[in-house]
Amino acid sequence: MDVRIRPHTLAGAVTPPPSKSMAHRLLLAAALADGVSTVKNVALSQDIEATLRCMAALGASWERTDEGILRVTGIGRKGKSFPELPRFDCGESGSTLRFLIPIALAVAGGGVFTGRGRLMERPQKPYFDLFDEKGISYEQTAGALTVRGTLTPGEYRLAGNVSSQFFTGLLFALPLLGGGSTLVSATRLESRDYVAMTRGALARAGVRVDGEAERFAVPPSVYRPFDAAVEADWSQAGFWYAARFLGNGVEVCGLNENSAQGDRVIAALFERFKAAGEQSVDVSDCPDLLPPLAVMAARRDGTTHFVNAARLRMKESDRLTTTAALLRALGVPVETTADSLTVRGVPSFSGGTVDGANDHRIVMAAAVAATAAAAPVTITGAEAVQKSYPSFWEEYKRLGGSFDVL
Repeated sequence: MDVRIRPHTLAGAVTPPPSKSMAHRLLLAAALADGVSTVKNVALSQDIEATLRCMAALGASWERTDEGILRVTGIGRKGKSFPELPRFDCGESGSTLRFLIPIALAVAGGGVFTGRGRLMERPQKPYFDLFDEKGISYEQTAGALTVRGTLTPGEYRLAGNVSSQFFTGLLFALPLLGGGSTLVSATRLESRDYVAMTRGALARAGVRVDGEAERFAVPPSVYRPFDAAVEADWSQAGFWYAARFLGNGVEVCGLNENSAQGDRVIAALFERFKAAGEQSVDVSDCPDLLPPLAVMAARRDGTTHFVNAARLRMKESDRLTTTAALLRALGVPVETTADSLTVRGVPSFSGGTVDGANDHRIVMAAAVAATAAAAPVTITGAEAVQKSYPSFWEEYKRLGGSFDVL
């Protein structure tokens, strides 16, 4: 689906969708619990549907009530017998893939993982290095990853500067082993707020993780059923903050200012970007915010350097390249290096065509930028928002956005 947006000011109150990151974690904790859990306020985006499919492959079940609550029956201590390796269709969800790999090893002795888009190209080296050390076999082809073996209690060391998702996967799996384990980051642990979110989900299920910073002690635990609600998503709020920065009268509502979500930093950066002059922003702990932040930077009075951004090259798209292409299409001068993006602010955006790159965050950033363009903006592949924010175009229209589906 391609859309052609006619520049128009947005106005009104908007509540971002439920946090995808939190929903993944709560649903997986529920899937491992010994009983029935309820999780409220879950948006069934494509990524969350991928996690639900994989939970079912492990033997968990779920139903959605008339009130929209998910009732999850977990696999519990007995688990399920697997005569052959289960298959996990992870869609395009990097969280689903990386969280499930160690869980599948702990529960089913491994699994066969498939995905779409660029998912199976995304790096898994921290796991592979561990598997080589622990004697776990793995085979990766163009379309699938097969892992087979047994996780045993002990020390697990891996790099913390690739993705915190590897730590989350292990923090879910290690409590299922017969003895205590230690999880250690061999480098500074980036995106540590996501690990804090994981620990919060585990705590809901009665699973204890001790330690801070780069070293965690994980005793054996039984996941207990729980009731929880998913809070609004700060990463999706970033697009509406960008809309405000461009002069739209959008009020962002329903956010938890004390959230464990690291992307809550968008509120502080919104204020910081009002100051003129050169600024540098380290996005190592908030990589998902780069596209909306770059749109904001493009209308700042000054130059903005986004640094420590190498991980963005292995998202749904090479997000450094595609963010730069988005801005160039609207007449904004930008430069990229292997791990940075530099944006030089301009007084106005031109119209043009933006390649959505099958990337939900690029599409939404372009849609927000189009509200302040001097001429219509066409976005290709606009359906990519289904990955994380299925109601985005409905909200955009409700707030006054004007577009045609081509």
